[in-house]
Amino acid sequence: MTAKTLVNSKLICVALNDKAQLAALEGTFNEAPYNKPPTQPVLYYKPRNTWNTGGAVVEWAKDFDGNDVAEMAVGASLGVVIGKETCRVSAEEALNYVGGYTVVADYSLPEQNYYRPDIKGKCLDTSAPVGPEVVATDKVTNPDALTVNISVNGEHRSTFALANMERSVAELISIISRIMTLQAGEIIAVGFAGDRVAINKGDKVEASIEGVGTLNNALGGA
Repeated sequence: MTAKTLVNSKLICVALNDKAQLAALEGTFNEAPYNKPPTQPVLYYKPRNTWNTGGAVVEWAKDFDGNDVAEMAVGASLGVVIGKETCRVSAEEALNYVGGYTVVADYSLPEQNYYRPDIKGKCLDTSAPVGPEVVATDKVTNPDALTVNISVNGEHRSTFALANMERSVAELISIISRIMTLQAGEIIAVGFAGDRVAINKGDKVEASIEGVGTLNNALGGA
């Protein structure tokens, strides 16, 4: 399977799945407009215009007037590739529906709040590289034990251990499959470090998960 055909139909991302981030935002979520912390996974889509591949340039975002935005950020996640139609499965059986694993990077505008889906910040052209390949499930003994790393221009900037996710891979598959039917080839990006990494025009970004793969992308606009 080539990088250009890694995603089929849906690329679903899970926000706020970092326990530390949730704890830090507890006070905020108990105030208006939220009034209480989220009780279900917070999801957002990266639509087809965002899909990209390893080795490709990620466009620097522009504002409504066509001017370059001042800031962008990047996060990275394990991508869980669905292997067969998945609808209303239990957490105990959820991993049986996984076809493989990959790496997903999410380039976006800095997140201001989580009250409404951030269409403007998350749906930027070329902002979701996926790949470089799909690793078979038998190569990953426990997806929740993996660690996601980000380096920028060769400097390590972020580490996120998936053991620190609020909800496990199996729990997420089960919950999402009760919201929507998942089809083979669709991908769930299961969790990102709460602190996204600030990036600049021309930066070279490496998102890696040992045993799964490494995505290398450069920022345009320089």
